[in-house]
Amino acid sequence: MNGLIEELSSAGVGCSIDGKLINNLSYADDMVLLAPSISAIQKLLRICEKYAEAHGLRYNSTKSEILMFKSQGHKITSMPPVYLGGIALKQVSRFKYLGHWVTDSLSDDEDIERERRALAVRGNMLARRFARCTEPVKLILFKAFCQSFYTCSLWVSYTLKTINALRVQYNNAFRVLLGLPRYCSASGMFAEAHTDGFHAILRKRAASMLNRVRGSANDILRVVAGQVDCPFLQHCVRLHTA
Repeated sequence: MNGLIEELSSAGVGCSIDGKLINNLSYADDMVLLAPSISAIQKLLRICEKYAEAHGLRYNSTKSEILMFKSQGHKITSMPPVYLGGIALKQVSRFKYLGHWVTDSLSDDEDIERERRALAVRGNMLARRFARCTEPVKLILFKAFCQSFYTCSLWVSYTLKTINALRVQYNNAFRVLLGLPRYCSASGMFAEAHTDGFHAILRKRAASMLNRVRGSANDILRVVAGQVDCPFLQHCVRLHTA
């Protein structure tokens, strides 16, 4: 994939941050193309097609999708078709990339709801299978299975209703596992058990990611870390000051 990434990066079209061209994001063979216009995204797709043909490969157009991010104050009712391998790509309003839901409105509510449902499943599993375990064992299991909050450090834009629903699910999972009263104090039970509460986890995850972004040698991450008005950086500051 390195050869294709180099061709795309040298194409001269795509999105940019502070003059740094960012037209593709790749993890193994899972690739996302970024472009500000239909003509630009079509040019990037042609580069991919030619590269695949030169290596005896063919893209599965039915497994590829296109998403158009909405711009504030601008409403677009229709979009020209974008083709890959002669087949028009399916236009979607959301897609899951590496387990994280990305939406055309850039809202994180969908991904937070994904995590809330996953937490409910894990919490119920622990309460059912390990009901007879000692409290220290239950605490270890809770920290291992219920505090991951996958990609929570990327959550920037969400409603209070959605984030509170996840917080309540987290607190209830802890109560049920340890057999605590339904309406006992959340801050008190976590303090007594020496376990991080919901907001403490979000702050730690955000601080950890910010530290890794600023210490990364990746060109894209260095550009993001250098932007003072970056929404992600502003969100990290709000988490630690609110």
